[in-house]
Amino acid sequence: MTNPLTLVAGGAGFVGSHLIARLLDQGDEVLCLDNLQTARASNLRLLEGRPGFRFIKADIVDPLPQAVTAEAGRITRIYNLACAASPPLYQLDPEHTMMTNVVGTNRLLRLAESAGARLLLTSTSEVYGDPEVHPQQEDYRGSVNCTGPRACYDEGKRAAEALAFDYARMGRAEVRVARLFNTYGPHMHPEDGRVVSNLICQALSDRDITLYGDGSQTRSFCYVSDMVDALTALMESNVGMEPVNVGNPVELTVKELADHVVALTGTRNKVVYLPLPVDDPRRRRPDISRAKALLGWEPRVGLAEGLEKTCAWFAEELARPKMAAA
Repeated sequence: MTNPLTLVAGGAGFVGSHLIARLLDQGDEVLCLDNLQTARASNLRLLEGRPGFRFIKADIVDPLPQAVTAEAGRITRIYNLACAASPPLYQLDPEHTMMTNVVGTNRLLRLAESAGARLLLTSTSEVYGDPEVHPQQEDYRGSVNCTGPRACYDEGKRAAEALAFDYARMGRAEVRVARLFNTYGPHMHPEDGRVVSNLICQALSDRDITLYGDGSQTRSFCYVSDMVDALTALMESNVGMEPVNVGNPVELTVKELADHVVALTGTRNKVVYLPLPVDDPRRRRPDISRAKALLGWEPRVGLAEGLEKTCAWFAEELARPKMAAA
């Protein structure tokens, strides 16, 4: 009998590298697929050399490499985390962002179909757009600007969900869909443009702390270990034809987040306010009732603990020589 294999697309990224570390810790054999467009080489270095880990550089927009398809007989689980997740990065190449979500997801679904594997798609709270319902439940259909600058990601993820559920309806693949809300923690890229990494890196360096709008927009932040707990639980669950919100339901304003970071770092850097980006959601908070009921999951790491760990990690990273931290 051949050993089962888990494929993680986007596995060199922030959440993906934490997920792979968890899978390796529990003894799984993991094949990581990543184009390294937004991933950090240091994330890969933490995984390389570990028993059961293998990396293939590839873009899921392109036909999957023969080295991947040749393993179809062993692949039992496919995690699709492949896509830039921060607005500045996914808007740099909107065509590629859309194609990653649509063409790339379709390629992985076809692989799941041929391998008889289960596929978990990491979707996003961005499918709710700038929500008119609060907090957001999975049956809310969203308020998305389908022609705006964020549409490549928002609509791309909505299309990826549609593809996944169509495959499931037709009996072609077994799927799970997680809608991830804001996630933070060690291994984030210092320049990825997400609010937590932005604020921490600005506070730890000689830069102004930037807030957009008046800072009153809200978000809910989930520590990465809690997110990995949810993803692995969902993959192994009996949840099928329904998406599951995954996030921390504690809501705070971006200004309150900045105040926490300032207090933790002791920075005296000036706070400056910049115009709010187009289509930036005013409020964001997950209803996680479904995750609690079906997965027995809820976050365990509070914001104070998570931010302290994240600030400490960034302090070490920013002190490293640039080549070592890349």
